[in-house]
Amino acid sequence: MEKLRRSMLFCPANEPKMYLSAPLFKPDCIIFDLEDAIPVREKDSARALLCEALQFFDFGDIEIFVRINALSTPFGNSDVLDTVAAGIRRIRLPMCETAQHVVELDTILQKLESSMSLPEGCIKIQCAIETPKGVLNAAEIATASQRIISLSFGAEDFTRSLGIERTLPNKALDHARCQLALVCSSLGIDAIDTVWADLKDMAGFEAEVEEAKRIGFKGKSCIHPKQVQAVHKIFNPSPEAVEHSLKVISMAARAFEQGIGVVTVDGKMVDLPVIHKAERIVNLAIAAGMIESTEVNYDLQKK
Repeated sequence: MEKLRRSMLFCPANEPKMYLSAPLFKPDCIIFDLEDAIPVREKDSARALLCEALQFFDFGDIEIFVRINALSTPFGNSDVLDTVAAGIRRIRLPMCETAQHVVELDTILQKLESSMSLPEGCIKIQCAIETPKGVLNAAEIATASQRIISLSFGAEDFTRSLGIERTLPNKALDHARCQLALVCSSLGIDAIDTVWADLKDMAGFEAEVEEAKRIGFKGKSCIHPKQVQAVHKIFNPSPEAVEHSLKVISMAARAFEQGIGVVTVDGKMVDLPVIHKAERIVNLAIAAGMIESTEVNYDLQKK
């Protein structure tokens, strides 16, 4: 089944109530933040609180990430060592600008896995692309380690690096977002879009999520629980698209059994690319709980 990363909800790791409340909103992922949201004087205590919480809270099937401090800071290395020892298997690497940044983290993780007798490569990395240099090096970054499962875009730091305001429309953002979506698609990893900071402007937020979906992003970073369900609604396929995709797959299956390579559905030709698109929609619908896998009487892996 496809792993959904439609919503990635940021939670400051120094807020005890977030460990209880965040899972109630059922985001696909929670990112406990040890970086920007935490004052320097609270870095160590926030890390300790996160490690303690991981021993007591059951987050179910929510994928848990930690955003560490940069490895160049006094806190980054301890963030990695302590949280992995506490059970973290997903790390968001901030301000990733070069492949070397990934290699540095990968080396630490290799040693950790060996010393803890963990399966090789079980700890995964999400690289946060937040500067022009990072955008230009995105392909190099994404291929620097087999641990990388996604790239995320950070528009706030990106626009600050350029010395411009974050406005919509913004051609600089358009280029960066398209670049990341293309890189991720070409490598089969997830592209996660930037946060939307104006919590009063839900219409603007939803419009940006719609645009992210059109560009090719697989999910959106969220800073408030109320954004989660809006993201899921937009990234989920429509019921009409699911129904049509099931029809395409069913008719393609019958044609496959008869040795026919091209069929017509609702007056339109259906060939292999269309079938693959239908498979992606159905897989997403199953993962999102919109339909049961038993409703598909065709092996989606069958070619």
